[in-house]
Amino acid sequence: MNDRLTALKLFARAARVGNFSSAGRELGLSQPSASRLIAALEADLGAMLFSRTTRAVTLTDAGAAYLMRVETILAALDEADHEARGTGELRGSLRIGTPISFGLREVIPRLPTFMKQHPELKIELRVTDRYPDLVTEGIDVSFQFGVLPDSSLTLRKLVHYPRILTASPDYLRERGTPTMPSDLANHSMIISPAHSSSTFSFRKDGRVTSVRVDCQLAVNINEGAIASAIAGLGIAASSETSARPELEAGELVQVLSDWDFGSMEVNAVFVTGKIIKPAARAFMDFLLAELRR
Repeated sequence: MNDRLTALKLFARAARVGNFSSAGRELGLSQPSASRLIAALEADLGAMLFSRTTRAVTLTDAGAAYLMRVETILAALDEADHEARGTGELRGSLRIGTPISFGLREVIPRLPTFMKQHPELKIELRVTDRYPDLVTEGIDVSFQFGVLPDSSLTLRKLVHYPRILTASPDYLRERGTPTMPSDLANHSMIISPAHSSSTFSFRKDGRVTSVRVDCQLAVNINEGAIASAIAGLGIAASSETSARPELEAGELVQVLSDWDFGSMEVNAVFVTGKIIKPAARAFMDFLLAELRR
């Protein structure tokens, strides 16, 4: 990779993460080397791209304008390289964001097939139940449930998963099995990202029934809610796919299965206005085909 191309890639990442050292490490550069490359780029342009402090670097007005063009050029170059090879082989890097349950249960089990198809592609998986910042974290595609956090993102709908309620057999033997939504008022409910409200709504025969419940336990990740339900701590809401292995193993039992508890939409999310990396587009198409089998 020549110095100018390296400098442009370094500039684009430093602009997003606000730090030369972090951006340099991503490209295998030491902090002094990263600083020298940026200084040389600024000298060549005759413009200051960053304002520097002891804690961070921020873009100048000239740097912000330059970044918009540079990111477009880098994405177009990646696309051109991919097309020129003409083999469908993917190279470079791909950074994927995913919620924990979806990542552990749907993404990771399918990665071996995709990675065998593209052995020159390096993948970094960011697994978290918070919404990542696609721009500052340099995420090429993120798979997320539900609505988008802001309008700077673009989504492609992938699949819908039914939302369900589950509990352990021991819990149901001790507390009884709900047969109507109103029965939930007498049960311990586990709040999680899959359902963070104390009001639960169901649909049946064209009518909507809502009930307010007592939520004694709140868990910040869906995997924790499922583990809590297995431990007998209450009834948990999750997507059907998140609880499928535990249901099949008999560790959990679905309750109120004859009531429609809604669904959770899985979307592929990108930064609006950026060219989608060939690797991101390929993995999205691959995962979509796998999920719809």
